[in-house]
Amino acid sequence: MKAMKSIYKTLTGILCLAALSQGMVSCTDAGSELVSFEEDNRLSSPNDTVYSLLGIIGKMQVIADRTVLLGELRGDLTSLTADATLDLQAIANFEADASNPYNNARDYYAVIQNCNYFLANADTALTIRGRKVFEKEYAVIKTYRAWTYLQLALNYGAVPFITEPLLAEKDADPSLYPFYDVEQIAEYFINDLKPYMDTEYPDYGIMGNFATRTFYYPTRVLIGDLCLWAGRYREAAQHYHDFLTREGNQRPIGASYTVEWNGHEFENILDFYTSSFVSTSECLTTIPMMTSEYDGIISNLRDVFCSTDKNRYYYQATHSAAYDELSQSQHYTLVYNDPVTMLPDTISPDYDALNKENSLRGDLRQMSVYYLRSATSASSDYSKLYQTCYKYSYADEVHILRLRHIYLRYAEALNRAGLPESAFAVLKHGLFHETLSTEKNYISRDEQERAGDLIQFSEYYFTRGNTIGIHSYGSGRADADKTYVIPELPTREDSILFVEDKICDEMALETAAEGLRYYDLMRLALHRDDPTYLADKVARRNGTANIDQNLFTKLSDKKNWYLPLE
Repeated sequence: MKAMKSIYKTLTGILCLAALSQGMVSCTDAGSELVSFEEDNRLSSPNDTVYSLLGIIGKMQVIADRTVLLGELRGDLTSLTADATLDLQAIANFEADASNPYNNARDYYAVIQNCNYFLANADTALTIRGRKVFEKEYAVIKTYRAWTYLQLALNYGAVPFITEPLLAEKDADPSLYPFYDVEQIAEYFINDLKPYMDTEYPDYGIMGNFATRTFYYPTRVLIGDLCLWAGRYREAAQHYHDFLTREGNQRPIGASYTVEWNGHEFENILDFYTSSFVSTSECLTTIPMMTSEYDGIISNLRDVFCSTDKNRYYYQATHSAAYDELSQSQHYTLVYNDPVTMLPDTISPDYDALNKENSLRGDLRQMSVYYLRSATSASSDYSKLYQTCYKYSYADEVHILRLRHIYLRYAEALNRAGLPESAFAVLKHGLFHETLSTEKNYISRDEQERAGDLIQFSEYYFTRGNTIGIHSYGSGRADADKTYVIPELPTREDSILFVEDKICDEMALETAAEGLRYYDLMRLALHRDDPTYLADKVARRNGTANIDQNLFTKLSDKKNWYLPLE
């Protein structure tokens, strides 16, 4: 009964908050949560499209930071420092209660209410100069709603499912609505979004410091995500593939944003990796934030992951021991032209034999992302250590989707669709014309036939020059690494599980600190129908020598994966 009252309060609470943001409704009085609507509340002018969409983005700003923090702090790649707030510590320890500011379902429903209001009231028949005025925004807002519902379910489990705007207090009774879990939400929105999966985005040009094209989550990609959560793996792979290869907008993964050793003596590092976090081709979706609290909602992620004047250099989150172990366990492969013998494609000796410091062993992406130095010039009330997390070197946007995220989910979907060699090729070689060559034999003829067009990429747009395996972004030439292979295993299912472990590791190496890890572990555990898969990873966040058995036991029960819906 207490939970139902809390949900009722959550739904009632969004009535005034969400409706006011549309600018077309008013609360009956300053202290009331009841809403009165004008008789004519149709959205029927081009200006309505812009104002409504920006209003929804404003609501999404409220959940932007927690989207990252809830997904990152509950995973295995990040550890909190002694300076972390009690609220962040509660999240990391799976102890967040109703008083925790990051545990507020009302903020998600505020986004959903705004979306429902627009979708119910937009005049979809309105046409100006042969174009339906609301068509592009309608597709975008349907996608926003689906994305927000997915975040809500990932954090709270089963949630009240509402697709019409709440117009009065009586509508906020949760018993009126079904409770949908992640799979049910995925199934609903796959069908809801399909008619709009190739609708063009609206383009408002530059607003402030932002290119508005990054405000949108690609609808076809979200359908792929939903299919992945629903266990519809081949469909997921098809949607990711079709997004990456769409005629006129092909998206090769790129080959330039690597961090690598320069020269066979391992003396210097060439680091272009951090540049990818501001690349227009790599960063696809962001939630724009304000630069000052005076202007609106700002992001505090930089103050969590970096040393700033605001936190007096006392950063609150850093890389975990588990992340250290994973990164340093990777095998770096350097290929060079030998200056003595003049032989090309010479593979250097094992790097570990050179006795370099631990932070430079194995995969170099962690070293590129996290940088710690002494802050000798700091005043006495500042920390003597200064950390920079280059994924948060920007302050006015929260990144939600990158191109490599899509490639990793594409590999995950291929693998679960029974195509482990193709999935592994995404990690090791990259998929382009030469990868599929019969002479190379990277992917067996049998699997190529079963994969069909799921692994077909234009030889004109996807080439060796712009396509590499994701593992090569930090581990050298993965395509030349003879240890980075699928071993001979008894069954295809064994190969699928092996490759899935490699994909899981690659997700960690590529997306650490971005707020995806906990949800990735959740999804892989659901694929395997094994909650201990997630529990074991998270319990080892402090290293294999410091396994948290209490946390393992707690997370072995799926009921404890979620925040309380209060």
